[in-house]
Amino acid sequence: MPSTPPIVAILRGVKPDEVLDVAAALVEAGIEAIEVPMNSPEPLVSIGKLCAAFGDKALCGAGTVLSPEVVDQVAGVGGKLIVTPNIDVEVIRHAVKRGLTVMPGFATPSEAFAAVKAGARSLKLFPAGTFGPGHIKAVRDVLPKDVSVYAVGGVGAANLEPWIKAGVAGIGVGGELYRPGYTAEEVGARAKALVAAWTEQTTQ
Repeated sequence: MPSTPPIVAILRGVKPDEVLDVAAALVEAGIEAIEVPMNSPEPLVSIGKLCAAFGDKALCGAGTVLSPEVVDQVAGVGGKLIVTPNIDVEVIRHAVKRGLTVMPGFATPSEAFAAVKAGARSLKLFPAGTFGPGHIKAVRDVLPKDVSVYAVGGVGAANLEPWIKAGVAGIGVGGELYRPGYTAEEVGARAKALVAAWTEQTTQ
């Protein structure tokens, strides 16, 4: 098992003046991948601050990336992670070309294979809760073994077991960890609970 849990914290709605305190709480709890969705307030400012302060401790970048131009903007402020809600081959190829970690969102086997063909090695089933663990298990059975599948959307501390049994490599979590108005202390407590739940389920 990895030394830290494979959890991507999704900070949708985070503001630049709070992102460092929130990120510090996440990193302290053991989470080492953080995305700021591009539909957050001043996302590039937050991502730049995040990468400058925690780039050596966590994989930081953007979510809801919808164009190659945004990939360049994120890379320009130091972002190393590109997460998309959909399969856009141009976005995937551009991120791979720039040496970034790209995690595109897929629903169907066709979309998953299109992403893999474009160069993605980590995929996210999104929204995972709509499809369920059985869907992810079936898709994983036909994907190349070196492709990791994360579950994002409707997955959290209370329902980890079936997803882990289905073979997810990790999870992405948004509202259970952070919503606008949560303090850094609240985020830290939620992150510690999630990390503990993951650790319990994967060390049994």
